Formats: sequence, C-alpha cells, structure tokens
Amino acid sequence: MANRKITRVAITATAAPKLKRVAAYARVSSGKDAMLQSLSAQISFYSDLIQKHSGWQYAGVYADEAATGTKDSRPEFQRLLADCRAGKIDMVVTKAISRFARNTVTLLETVRELKALGVDVFFEEQNIHSISADGELMLAILASYAQEESRSASENQKWRVKKNFEEGKPWDCTMLGYRAKDGVFEIVPEEAETVRLVFSWYLSGLGKQAIANRLNEMGVPTRFGRSWHQDTIRKMLRNEKYTGEMLLQKTFRTDCLSKRKQTNRGELPMYRVCEAHEPIVDRATFDSVQEEIARRAERVQVKPGSVTAFTGKIRCGLCGKNYRRKTTPSGMVWICVTFNLKGKKYCASRQIPENTLKTVSAEVLCLEAFDDGAFMERVLYIQALPDNRLEYHFPDGSTKTVQWQNRSRRESWTDEMRQAAREKAMRRNGTWRGQSQ
Repeated sequence: MANRKITRVAITATAAPKLKRVAAYARVSSGKDAMLQSLSAQISFYSDLIQKHSGWQYAGVYADEAATGTKDSRPEFQRLLADCRAGKIDMVVTKAISRFARNTVTLLETVRELKALGVDVFFEEQNIHSISADGELMLAILASYAQEESRSASENQKWRVKKNFEEGKPWDCTMLGYRAKDGVFEIVPEEAETVRLVFSWYLSGLGKQAIANRLNEMGVPTRFGRSWHQDTIRKMLRNEKYTGEMLLQKTFRTDCLSKRKQTNRGELPMYRVCEAHEPIVDRATFDSVQEEIARRAERVQVKPGSVTAFTGKIRCGLCGKNYRRKTTPSGMVWICVTFNLKGKKYCASRQIPENTLKTVSAEVLCLEAFDDGAFMERVLYIQALPDNRLEYHFPDGSTKTVQWQNRSRRESWTDEMRQAAREKAMRRNGTWRGQSQ
C-alpha cells in the first residue's frame, strides 16, 4: 500500500456579523398632554422596532419635548450628536425630515457631519437614507418644503395673535394672581394677596432680592411652583396688568427660524386696553412703585472706577458665584454675590477688604506695590476658599494658595466712624451739646 500524506487542516470559525448600532430620534413641538402621549408612543415604537431587528443593536431613543425643529439647542438632539461623534452610533432612525430639523441649513450641516462620521440617518416617511448617493439632493429639496411649512405655520400663528390683540384679548396668562378664562383675566384670591404683599413690601423699603428671600422663607411658591428671584419680583412690579390695564404686543418673534424674542420698540403696533379686567393693585400704588423704582435706580447708578482689575476674577469656593465690589462703612470690600443678595444661610463665605486683596496679590506676584496691569496679565482668577484662603490660578495651569488676615477693628475704622462712635457715646452719657453731666 502506497504511503499516504495526511495534513491537519485547521478550521477557522466564521466571525459573527457585527450588529449595527441603531438609535432613534423623536420630537414633539408642544408640551400639551396629547403631544406628550404621542412622544411616549414614538419612544415605545422605536424601542421595539430596533430591538426586534435581527441585525441591529439598540443604542437608545433620544426624545425632545416641546422643542421646535428650527433650533440647535434641543438637549436630546445635542446628546444624540455627541454620541455619534463619540462613535457610539452607526445609524439614526427618525420619522420625518420635519421631526429632525425644519431649517434646511441645519439639516444639511448635520447630515453632512454625520455622513463624514459614517453615521447614516434614515427618514421613514420619505424613505431616504442620508448616506446614499442621491440622499443629500433629496434631503435638500424636501427640507426646503419643511422650512416653508414652518414659515407658513408661523405666519398663521402671528395672524391669530395679532387678531386677538386687535380685539383686546391677551394671548396667554402666565402671571401670578390671574387665570385666563374666555380671553378675560380672573383673579385667584390667594395669589392676589401675595401680589399685594410684594407691592407693599417694596414701598416699605425692601429690595427685590429681600422680597424674594422673604417669600422663599415663607414657602410661598411662584406661579409655576418655583423659587423666587429678584428678576421675578422686578417683572411683577413693572407689570401694568395688575392695575386692570393691558399693553399688548410688547414683544414679538423676529422670524420663524430663530424664534428669537425681541422687545417691541415701534417695529409693530401696540394695543392698550383700559379696564380689561378686575385690578389687584390700584393705580396710585402702581404709580408710586414706578416712581420708587426710578428713584432707586438713580441712587445706585454705576460710578466711574467701579470696574477694577479684580472684576470677574474672584470666584467663591463655596457656591461658585463671582465676587463683586461693595462699599461699606469700613471701606471697599469684595463679597460673594450669593452672600450679598441672600445672606449667610445660602453662602457662608467672607467678604475680603480690597486693600487686603491688593497687598496679598502684590506679595504673590513679588511686586513692591499692587499693579493693575501686572495682575490682569499674570493672574487667571482667584478662588476664595474657607478659612481666609485665596487660591491664585495662573495661565500656565499652576496655582498658589495664601491665607489673608482679618483687619483688627481698630484698623478697619475710618476717622468718620471714630467720630460717630464718640458722638454716640456722648449722647448715651448725657454730655452731648451742653446736656448736664
């Protein structure tokens, strides 16, 4: 029998095909219950669709609520793009071009970026894959229609708003104290009492932040159950609707793409409606508040020299807010914005005398005396830490921490303060201006 040659043959296992990582994007442009239910249904549909596909790996569903397709600031949309850039997604499925973006420029820029990353976008309604040869041409044509649809819808909405204004009807009601019913404001008694308190407190001398702090401490919610801020109080004190009058179309949207709100300075007509509804605040009180607002504004106008080398350079190590310059009886100090506005309960930071800041900064920079230009050039920012520590951050990434000392009470007193203290002591002892000793 002839010799036979036998060779062992290695069997190579066939690699399993790589699953395509697929995500979906959904969006509704209204926060109404029906729309949110639609969004929930879309999320459920796409989750099932992707997970049941044999060649796909589920990479998530990204969904934006009450966001227009013309804006790039949609949080879930931005998160989707970030994950695509990070290489986590191979394909995105979405219902239609109008759900993805109505702005042609935004759509094409996004699709081109994803295409360069190797990410395909599939539009179900139009049956288009963006990564295909004719995909971009079709998308450009269809996106133009979607953008025109957005513009048409915006113009129709503007017409309805204008018609309401001409008839003296408000478009919506988001202010504390009222609810809109059939185009007329009706008073909410418990909220109206809060409004009256705000006007009364302001006329009694309280500032906007002090009023906000008091309401927060009392547990009184805003119109939508949030915390009070001085800007909320400012808008309330300026709102003429509390007198029963309405000035309509004070703002308007510039265009259907950016949706940017702009103050109406004569570009469009305004409409004043007198005795439109029952007032919460009488006209005399409202006018007094406007006069007081103007008076306080004149008193606190920014003075020359209030912006210094330290402006925007000092950060609070407790709450993260910036420090601001403030005039006190003992001189200029730098103080955390949170502490200054809300008090120690919200931020237990300490104020820093400006002279101390200059002295310490000069020592850190090895200067004989503080120099504004050298400080601004060589110091990136200062972190104000507990225990009187200042952490200096430099442009090269290095840091240096120093501790400053509190001034003694004697050192912090000015000549005017000493004289006032002497006069107070003399009054207390009955020896002021010829009184019997």
